[in-house]
Amino acid sequence: MAIELDKQTREEAIASLQRYFRENMEEPLGNIGAGALLGFFIEEIGPAIYNQGVADAQARMLARVEDLDIEVHEEGFRYWRKYDEAAPGRGKR
Repeated sequence: MAIELDKQTREEAIASLQRYFRENMEEPLGNIGAGALLGFFIEEIGPAIYNQGVADAQARMLARVEDLDIEVHEEGFRYWRKYDEAAPGRGKR
């Protein structure tokens, strides 16, 4: 599955890369260079980050599914208990 950024996110990422170069490197990074560098990061490093996110989400979902029986468990055969608890001297039928 190819990782793609929407237009707004891509523009913000390019601006962020340009700012990083402006503040931390000797050479500024132009719009075309920033776009190319972003493309490289997305293609080369993006899948590893994406796969880790999927694995984290899967682990979280699995943990929630494992707790499902505890969260939604409902005790059966409770109808007569409410009467037995209300009148403790009445004995079971």
